[in-house]
Amino acid sequence: MAEWNAFYHNEDEDEEQEEGEQSGGDYKITGRDSLVFLVDASKEMFIKGEDGEPSNFDMTMQVVRSVYTSKIISSHRDLMALVFYGTEQSKNPRNSFKHVYVYHDLDEPGAKRVQEVDALRGGKGAKLAAETMGSGETSLGDALWCCANLYSDIKLRLSHKRLMVFTCRDQPHGGDSAKDRQARTKASDLKETGVVIDLMHLMKPGGFDVSTFFRDIVSPPEDESQLGLQLEPCDKLEDLQKRVRAKEQKKRAMARVNLCLGEGVNVAVGIYATAVTARKPGAIKLYRESNEPVRSKTRTFHTQTGSLLLPSEIKKSQVYAKRQIVMEKDEVDAIKKFEDPGLHLIGFKPMEKLKLHHHIRPATFLYPEEDQVNGSACLFSALMTKCSERNVFALCRCVSRRNYPPRFVALVPQREEVDDGKVQITPPGFNVIYLPYADDLRTLDPPQAPSASQTQVDKMKEIVSKLRFKYRSDAFENPVIQQHYKNLEALALDMMAPENTEDLIMPKVEQIDNRLGPLVQDFKDLVYPAHYNPDSKPAAKRKTADTGGGAEKKPKVEVPEDELRAHLQNGTLNKLTVPVLKEACKQFGVRTTGTKKQELIDALIDKLAS
Repeated sequence: MAEWNAFYHNEDEDEEQEEGEQSGGDYKITGRDSLVFLVDASKEMFIKGEDGEPSNFDMTMQVVRSVYTSKIISSHRDLMALVFYGTEQSKNPRNSFKHVYVYHDLDEPGAKRVQEVDALRGGKGAKLAAETMGSGETSLGDALWCCANLYSDIKLRLSHKRLMVFTCRDQPHGGDSAKDRQARTKASDLKETGVVIDLMHLMKPGGFDVSTFFRDIVSPPEDESQLGLQLEPCDKLEDLQKRVRAKEQKKRAMARVNLCLGEGVNVAVGIYATAVTARKPGAIKLYRESNEPVRSKTRTFHTQTGSLLLPSEIKKSQVYAKRQIVMEKDEVDAIKKFEDPGLHLIGFKPMEKLKLHHHIRPATFLYPEEDQVNGSACLFSALMTKCSERNVFALCRCVSRRNYPPRFVALVPQREEVDDGKVQITPPGFNVIYLPYADDLRTLDPPQAPSASQTQVDKMKEIVSKLRFKYRSDAFENPVIQQHYKNLEALALDMMAPENTEDLIMPKVEQIDNRLGPLVQDFKDLVYPAHYNPDSKPAAKRKTADTGGGAEKKPKVEVPEDELRAHLQNGTLNKLTVPVLKEACKQFGVRTTGTKKQELIDALIDKLAS
């Protein structure tokens, strides 16, 4: 019988998780995400910018390559496709659409696809694209129709379908009303099937006017704060990468629950993780002969009879008061379940009651789910506004998922913040602070240390003020993880050597010294005694006169050869101590690197037997 205690601590075992829930940093969803890049291949896309700036086509290929590599790392099972429209050559299923070139079908990204996208970058890439596809007439309606067929040919279940259009022409058909009408109709059909169409419009002379044609093509923004982004074209690679990354990453909730404000008053909310620790993926075991991933199966056998045990025959046990308590699996599940998932409002408390030491784990974020319960966003916004005005937080009892123990949480209101360009930088909602139980708090006895003088404190304040800087978490990448993936990328793409990773967390010693100047030496003079050098090695201890230089060396223990052979014949070599055996090995010239007793005995036996 398995220990029930071990089963209880594994909260993710045998749990049924809803769509979008998070477990150990990995999302468990009901389908795969899909993304289609629909790229304009007209001659205008290949015009280079001023001062050696890359062309719009080149920027697009760099972004596509970046998304390919990020998908390989984060979610390699997602499907991606690359389609060009406005080409001279045609390549698509059954070649039923002219001037549409399907470069990559909807499939999982891999090393070969990254290499093929790399071949389209730069001057050589533009030349290859001209030779392979060329530039011809444009029919966006046929391109959208071709993309719809790509989706319909996929038999897998897709949870999220997105189509990104890259172009620098706001009127791709040159005013042809029939082609414009066909494109609008096909875009409407795609949106009805659940495909989200995004426009990644690029800068062109005279500006890009979205309202002339593409306003009826693209899907409305999921967030009203992104409405302004849909109107401004991208003129820099960084802006285009940022916009594509924000669109292609699906926002998934860790859990979707109801916030119960009273009897019969429920608000549908989603719990989101604002930051997740990035870790290197675990190693995958491969079969030596075929290089296929090895799948392991666990089976439980009876210790006495050796028969295979079914899951229904396995019971859990817990020792209590020297007695083994045996329970069925259903009983264990019933013990673990306190109540159904949800948030229940208990009351409100002033913000002064929430202390810094109450934060015992990373906070999550609460946001309304209007599509689950109508009116949730309005009631949620009213609650958040009132809590913010009165400077209070909501105290709730929280069960985030099934079979999870209940926790007390503090819902701290957070108002929306926008920058000068009216772009949202802080979303409105509640920060969920998980509060400790009484058992989580303990009293510590801090070690006693001498107190610093006021002069020393003032000098350290000067040093701190000189070294202050504005910290941004998104400005520092983990150098270990970055180097790990650079090495994998170099191996997968057959590169000569991996790209160097810049370690941004290393201190800038030269800049620090210039800022501080003589402050460091002044602080050392105040804190350390005279002639103190922390870098110097401590002086060697003097030998005491009584012993004449410390303890005497132990005398060597030598064993005659006749005595060793007698031990060998009687099989009593193991009665000798390790120092005696080591000395015997040296005496007979036996070379051994082992320090274990049996290794020394085996070496001596081989020598004496010869």
